[in-house]
Amino acid sequence: MTNADPERYRRELQAHCYRMLGSTHEAEDAVQETLLRAWRAFDRFEGRTSVRNWLYRIATNVSLSMLARRSAAGRVVPHFIAPASTGLPEADQPSDVPWLEPYPDAALEDVPDSAPGPHARYELHEATQLAFVAAIQYLPPRQRATLLLRDVLGWSAAETAETFAVSVASVNSALQRARETLRKHLPEGEATKAARVDDEHVRRLLDRYVKAWENADLDAFVALLREDAIFSMPPRPEWYRGRAAIRTFLTWAWNESGYHAFRLVPLRANHQPAFALYGRSEEGSAWHAHAIHVLTLRDAEIAVLSHFMDEALFSRFGIATVL
Repeated sequence: MTNADPERYRRELQAHCYRMLGSTHEAEDAVQETLLRAWRAFDRFEGRTSVRNWLYRIATNVSLSMLARRSAAGRVVPHFIAPASTGLPEADQPSDVPWLEPYPDAALEDVPDSAPGPHARYELHEATQLAFVAAIQYLPPRQRATLLLRDVLGWSAAETAETFAVSVASVNSALQRARETLRKHLPEGEATKAARVDDEHVRRLLDRYVKAWENADLDAFVALLREDAIFSMPPRPEWYRGRAAIRTFLTWAWNESGYHAFRLVPLRANHQPAFALYGRSEEGSAWHAHAIHVLTLRDAEIAVLSHFMDEALFSRFGIATVL
């Protein structure tokens, strides 16, 4: 299969499935199923489209099948589904809410043939940001797939229609409805703002961010936040808005965490700055995985801090759970 080897498209297919599913591990499963179907059907591939587009069609339909088996079609972030919390968290409660997961930038490296088609409205870094992926989770599955094929991959209406075996008019109608819904949850230009901060300012801010956490300096941390900043912590449903509310919560959380100190390891996730946060209970003890931080920046300030408290994410980012 040489030049047509489906394996060479694994990483970009996985990113596409992640946008569809909002989950890193489900995206991996979807790509495995996609490549399995492709290998089984390759001798019937007629070459009417490129191998790449053929694989995207399979991956899209695999993702749609997975979404159809779910109790909820979209994954969510806390601040999209409930009002900001006004009190401290209650005792830990199990949650069956399907939360959106972060996506490691390392999985986007060396993506082959990633240039979008002529109809694309979003670049790769825009379409992988947390805000964008969270917003498209509100779209019904078929509309979500249509918007990704048309506005992210840049496919024509005819190519998209063939994927779903529907008319071009049906595709155009679904795309219009998808764009209208997306505008409600992602204001125009919001998906690009996080990437348009001067590099020097970003480096300085991130250095200060690390020092604030590792020195347990709450004043220094709060000074990095926008006035209306958001702090969320999936799988906890609580989230906090504004410097005062976040300060009150973290004053309590740092005292109640049971950790003697924190350590941050830099990452990249969703084309945004990120860190692996470790804590240890006493001087000289091991550092244990606590959370993955993904920062959304606006004008050299932190607008959203997503504090993902799921140890399983560490292995998906290829990092240790104990240092």
